[in-house]
Amino acid sequence: MQDTIYQFEHKQGVVQKIDEDTRQLVKALSTGTPIIISTVQKFPFVTETIEKLNEENGDRGVGLSTKGKRFAVIIDEAHSSQSGETAMEMKYVLNKHGIEEAAAKYALENDEDDEDLVIRSMLKRGRQSNISFFAFTATPKYKTKHLFDEPGETGEAPFHKYTMRQAIEERFILDVLKNYTTYETYFRIVQSAEDDTHVERKKAARALARFLSLHPHNISQKTEVIIEHFRASVQHKIGGRAKAMVVTDSRLHAVRYKMSFDTYIKDNGYTDIRTLVAFSGTVEDPDLPGKKFTEVGMNNGISERELPEQFDTEEYRVLLVADKYQTGFDQPYLHTMYVDKKLSGVKAVQTLSRLNRSATGKEDTFVLDFRNTREEIFEAFKPFYEVTQAEELVDPQQMYRLQAQIDEKQVVYENEVTDFCAVYFAPKRKESVHDHSKMNGLLDLAVERFKALDEDEQEELKGLFVNFRNMYAFLSQVIPYQDSDLEKLYTYLRFLLTKLPRRATGPAYHVEDEVELEYYRLQKISEGSIDLSRGQSDALKGPSDVGTGKASDDEIPLSELIDMLNERFGTDFTEADQLFFDQIEAEAKSDDNLRQAAKVNSMADFMQIFKKMFEGLVIDRMEGNEDIFGRLMSDPEFRGLAQDNLGHKLYRVLAKETMSEEDQIKLLISKNESKTLEFKETFSVDVKKGTKEKYIEKAALKSLGAFLNSEGGELLIGVKDDGTVLGVDDEIEKFYKNEDKYLLNFKNHIKSKIGEGFYPLIDYKLVDVDGLKVLRVGCGLANTPCFIEDTEFYVRSGPSTDMLEGKRQYEYIQGRFK
Repeated sequence: MQDTIYQFEHKQGVVQKIDEDTRQLVKALSTGTPIIISTVQKFPFVTETIEKLNEENGDRGVGLSTKGKRFAVIIDEAHSSQSGETAMEMKYVLNKHGIEEAAAKYALENDEDDEDLVIRSMLKRGRQSNISFFAFTATPKYKTKHLFDEPGETGEAPFHKYTMRQAIEERFILDVLKNYTTYETYFRIVQSAEDDTHVERKKAARALARFLSLHPHNISQKTEVIIEHFRASVQHKIGGRAKAMVVTDSRLHAVRYKMSFDTYIKDNGYTDIRTLVAFSGTVEDPDLPGKKFTEVGMNNGISERELPEQFDTEEYRVLLVADKYQTGFDQPYLHTMYVDKKLSGVKAVQTLSRLNRSATGKEDTFVLDFRNTREEIFEAFKPFYEVTQAEELVDPQQMYRLQAQIDEKQVVYENEVTDFCAVYFAPKRKESVHDHSKMNGLLDLAVERFKALDEDEQEELKGLFVNFRNMYAFLSQVIPYQDSDLEKLYTYLRFLLTKLPRRATGPAYHVEDEVELEYYRLQKISEGSIDLSRGQSDALKGPSDVGTGKASDDEIPLSELIDMLNERFGTDFTEADQLFFDQIEAEAKSDDNLRQAAKVNSMADFMQIFKKMFEGLVIDRMEGNEDIFGRLMSDPEFRGLAQDNLGHKLYRVLAKETMSEEDQIKLLISKNESKTLEFKETFSVDVKKGTKEKYIEKAALKSLGAFLNSEGGELLIGVKDDGTVLGVDDEIEKFYKNEDKYLLNFKNHIKSKIGEGFYPLIDYKLVDVDGLKVLRVGCGLANTPCFIEDTEFYVRSGPSTDMLEGKRQYEYIQGRFK
């Protein structure tokens, strides 16, 4: 959307793309730029950035007044993440004046002056009178409907509708359900082992379904059906340019399908069909011990970035995927989809809609589904075919019922919640270096009481906590609770949930040695159109106030479970995929543009280039991976940490391959100081006095601690702020006699002042630069908070180092390290 809006004809200064940092956003807001294009993730740092700019510039600082101003916020996808904490901070920035006025009034009326920050936190969740939101979505959720449903003067909902039905009738998109064929798998499994082991029903059912789906005979039969159907009925479509996608159940399924496809094509001498495969990370096949498979390797060296472009050529006609390219992939010649994966709800709509793009000569589409029934696909699509209805807004009293249920469990104590929030919401002037330990200590009391419960009680209570957290984050935006006790409990539970122990899931079952496939038949069951115009769709359901815990799994004999599955097959289960960063790294290393960027840029500039590439590499991997995807979407710090860690690692590797260390340092100096780069004239000497001073040493250590706590970075000692190389030769000769003693002193300071545990993350080396010695110190990203001398916590903010205390320190640590 950023590129689309910016390309519209406009005068200079009317539109500002925020493609640098938060300072750029602050400048645009403070100068009244009419149209600002930014990610929502920058808004939580606006207030802090304004404070920093004012400290740096004094009377020439910036101000941001929202009094009398109105804002229109246009959102490219109205998903439920708009209810997150980041979105709340955006509301506060754009209506700071109104929220502070309302907070002062509330505090006065309720005699709660000391809770001013709690009240602001509460008030910024609701609808703001000076902000209008406009958003787009093809698959609205229950929360989306209610967050944006603010009827106008006529009482009508403020939704402009361009339905799927209308888009199909006007030929804007194609009807992907017009030609839908389903197959059914008939089989019989027999038990080969003599012992009739007792197993947990659900886990073993999944294992048996996986055994069948990965069985060589199953995959080979489906391979034959797909290839022969494609050659006979698809490849001549769209003027001979039609393509197909095979949606598989997991990464291992994709690997086996790719091998099966290649074998079948070779054995039959076909030259008119070639395939590509898409999956993340490295896959090890238990049937082929010692062998590892990657996407690039199976595609004969085609990189992940090149894959969409290669698939667009006439050479490749079929793409096999495992949780990739099922959302957002735009290939107009994609005509047919072969589905061997359970699909439901929004996921089904998004996946099958890859076919709906129109193109010259494209008259229809086709789906062949091995796993889903026509009724299941109908149920998935129907709510989004015409006007999507949602149930009435849930009862506002649900929050108080949940609060009462939590109180009854006697794990969360009101006084501890109050004490926690007193520290968390303390004004900046009252913050101290001990706040982090105080808040953790209060949370630990509840954690110990939680651990004393049995497993079932723990799961039930955790369900109540999660429900309260999620429901309050949603309802507080549409219902003006104005209850500071609810806000406090919400804040407390957000952090408590991060510390609660997780329930052990137990070992997975491996049934390959205990069962055999005796009988198998693949048969076409139905074909034709799935008519979405018939019947009524159910309204989208809202959240419940009932606590959710994990249902217990009863044990049954394996033989009994096999009999049940033989009667009814179709278990909905897919393997979680959490291994994708290794392939990102390998792909990035092979990218010529990135290698060149490492050669001619500082780390900071390189990171700006890599961040844009990183998003393109991982966006598809996020889908289908609930743990990582959810964390990446809701936690900008987590995404930033993963991105920065990999980026810094790549820079060091690629830069060393292309440049000498002397040239690297010269390049760094030419780029000036930044968030990831700082210069110091000496490590320990006050240049004006000519004496060793502890405060000089501490200044360098503070910078290293800040790098560790932020995004990593490099410190060049022996370089002035203006980039002049002074070297540390005189410092070494006068106070340390030789280089070894100088480096030993530096090492001892790191270990004693920063900590033994952080020493492996710090690389340092004396490098000759134009005949002078410069100490180059590189810092990685720490996994735990780094406190200088065990008390002071520093982070990088632009080219400067800042100490965080109190609430700011606690929030930063929770976001960066939890």
